[in-house]
Amino acid sequence: MAPRLVHYSDVENVYDSPERVGRLAGLLRKLRDERDEEVILAGSGDNTSPGVLSLVEDGAQALDFFEAVEPDVETFGNHEFDHGFDSLRRLVADSPQTWVSANVWSDRERGERFATDAGVVATTVVETDGADVGFVGVTTERTASINPDATALEFTDPVAAARDALADLDTDYAVVLSHLGRGDEQLAREVEADAILGGHVPTERRDRIDGTLLTRPGDGGSVVVEVDLAGDVTRHRVADAPVHEGVAEAMRDRLAETGLNDVVATVEEPIDRAESTLFGGECRLGNLVADAYRWETGADVGLQNSGGVRTGDAVAGEVTAADLVSVTPFEEQVAVAEVSGAELRAAFEWAASPDLGFAESGWWHAHVSGARVAWDSETHAVESVRVGGDPIDPDRTYSVALSDYVLHTDDEFPSLREDHRISVAGIQYEVLVEYARETGVTPEIERRIVDIRAHEQTTER
Repeated sequence: MAPRLVHYSDVENVYDSPERVGRLAGLLRKLRDERDEEVILAGSGDNTSPGVLSLVEDGAQALDFFEAVEPDVETFGNHEFDHGFDSLRRLVADSPQTWVSANVWSDRERGERFATDAGVVATTVVETDGADVGFVGVTTERTASINPDATALEFTDPVAAARDALADLDTDYAVVLSHLGRGDEQLAREVEADAILGGHVPTERRDRIDGTLLTRPGDGGSVVVEVDLAGDVTRHRVADAPVHEGVAEAMRDRLAETGLNDVVATVEEPIDRAESTLFGGECRLGNLVADAYRWETGADVGLQNSGGVRTGDAVAGEVTAADLVSVTPFEEQVAVAEVSGAELRAAFEWAASPDLGFAESGWWHAHVSGARVAWDSETHAVESVRVGGDPIDPDRTYSVALSDYVLHTDDEFPSLREDHRISVAGIQYEVLVEYARETGVTPEIERRIVDIRAHEQTTER
């Protein structure tokens, strides 16, 4: 009988919801305990951050989860580096699983891989059911661009790194733990592996490319994928699982100690945080964040990258500071940039494009305040932009309030650069909390972002 793997990934802020992380732990524990044959529990990154608790605990809240479910192998996602290298080294050293990473280097010229002193290895072998399964881990080479805290590391070509690491294995089966997102397709075509367990992209995947099985559970700890290396794949819904009370109680205790439980506003109509909402164009939560940035700075335009607003439970009822921190749980300041109208329009044109590494067709990648954008989700073209009610002037200078991350990265909004920064304000989640205290939480849909294709179809019906 072929070995069985249980794959989880992109848990991210699930720790902030004790019952949800308790059910995830309950499902993983159940699958491990109920199978007659031994299973291998594998994570493919972003399983420690981001989130409210990860901000407070530097990712260490994940140890309660890891100790309960006892993973076998894990690799790094881009968010594992959110809280500094020393914190991550401690987490790696204290967690029960083996961390595999073939393309993350502290000093490549000296041959020093990241955190080997804490136990990180390029490959590992797990013996189960009379078979040896070799594991290799790779992380997106764009990590230093999309995570300012990782700029001191070198992330090399993951395909070449995986190929070289796999060549060193002599096992019955070979598996790559991948945090590459859409890069898994190239990986499958260019390396010899039985399976690629993927992450980084928030949508699910279960298919084959050139004989290699590819899986991805999606984000938010909602799904776990069980893989029989003979070819069978089973999808398990976390919502149906029993709660692991030990993990749930540990998270409740940690949340109680954060000091973020004060109610700052009340929401009458729940504000959705689903992925399809956050990337679907204008949404109430995106408007709230962009309005807060503009309120704090007085800028002409507020801008928030859609990926920086995290999925989770709806914002509803009595809203605490922790609820709002979880919306944008990053230690990034709100910055003010001065850009030309041409550069601002280019930013919106990028928001309409499918070029982001984890983008799906038809996604929109920005939330705005003080501007109105009409675009076509089929052609990815921006038809018009208005700022302050007037058509955008390509030669005029506009002030834009946004997360400082956007000015750092060249993965998103490439027309907005660090040399555009003129000032910085508070940490983005602190700004959001103060805005809620002062003004309440009552965002509405105001036709700030209009998909003309969808509008035409609605009109025709």
